[in-house]
Amino acid sequence: MAEASVTDDERQGMERPAGTSASAEGRRADPTVTAGPREDDGPDAGTDDSVSPASGAPRSGTDVAPDAPVPAPARGRRSRRRPLRLLAALGVLAAVGGAAAAGTQFGDRGSGSESEDSGLPPATAEVARQTLRDSLTADGELGYGTSVTATGRIPGTVTRLPDADERITRGEDLYRVDDTPVALMYGSVPAYRALREGVEGADVKQLESNLEALGYDGFTVDDDFTGGTADAVREWQEDQGLEETGVVDLGRIVFAPAAVRVDSLETEEGAATGPGQKVLSYTATAQAVTVELDTADQRLAKTGSKVTVGLPDGTSVDGRVSGITTEVVAGEGAGAEPTTQVKVLVVLDGEKAQKAAESYVLASVDVSFTAGERENVLTVPVAALVALPEGGFGVEVVEGKETRYVPVETGLFADGRVEISGDGIAVGTIVGVPG
Repeated sequence: MAEASVTDDERQGMERPAGTSASAEGRRADPTVTAGPREDDGPDAGTDDSVSPASGAPRSGTDVAPDAPVPAPARGRRSRRRPLRLLAALGVLAAVGGAAAAGTQFGDRGSGSESEDSGLPPATAEVARQTLRDSLTADGELGYGTSVTATGRIPGTVTRLPDADERITRGEDLYRVDDTPVALMYGSVPAYRALREGVEGADVKQLESNLEALGYDGFTVDDDFTGGTADAVREWQEDQGLEETGVVDLGRIVFAPAAVRVDSLETEEGAATGPGQKVLSYTATAQAVTVELDTADQRLAKTGSKVTVGLPDGTSVDGRVSGITTEVVAGEGAGAEPTTQVKVLVVLDGEKAQKAAESYVLASVDVSFTAGERENVLTVPVAALVALPEGGFGVEVVEGKETRYVPVETGLFADGRVEISGDGIAVGTIVGVPG
């Protein structure tokens, strides 16, 4: 059978099908010619072992008639350098919620998907305007805060102990040894030495402040233990039934920040005591809440910051962070790694709060912390952030069937969203997110 052939004039006379693009016409102009490899074809795309429709015989992709017109180049998908899609804002998220930071190359998608064919992201979200709060509600235990142990310094026999839950104020006996008082005075510096004429330091000023508050005078409240201070001490010793030496022996005074509540007794009346022997433990007199936080949430608690405490009856009172400590907790079971916990002490602010909580002792409460708040800001899901090749963050803005990357400035991260700002970013702007 003779091989069919078509002349150039016959080709020009063929009618172009409606809707066929110029490039498509060029590619179909010669049915004996196979289109060259496209940009997204594989490494073997340069050869074609298909059957020629004109001859019916197998041929190579290079088997082209010398007089055949050159087809128009195929239009492959445009290649561009894509930024990194962030599933979390790298280390930033670890600081604000403990979420694992991760990034994946935002490159070609799986074959056969609509998003791959269109070049659009698999999912989108709208930029919203809202108030962001970096907050957390944690379980707390209502009580009286941290318990402190008082240890003996003066050797002898314990002759009097207070009752548990008893309140003791400045100048009163904390307990008695050989029927002489161990007195409570206010101060932040623990007693660590005997105080006598000629010594200097913060503990001297602390003693003088207490003597003045108790009505003794004849000295200046400062760091110097003078003769006037010694005279005031003798007067105090006389009132306490002590030997009037003008010297405050180590162990005669216990300093605490304020009035104390006896929490528990560590010994009993009639027992021997001496240096290092536990006598009793005490707490503050005001009710407080103890909260345990993970280290990832430590940013929420700052000394002096305000919190809200939810009581068992559903009412809420104001509180304030008064102290933060870090403890290492041994792991449970053989080979278990130890963990680090942050203990936060929250005091209830004001008489109203104290009164509302006075009927609840050792009760469970909810404590709401707020580390940051931003009102009326533009936000997107954290997953919408991308790391730009030139540095910084951006978002993939979707406009119809086109997308572009817009640099943005980030602000507060909270509840899986992030505050952003940038040129062209407004309420309702559509951005891409991972599917």
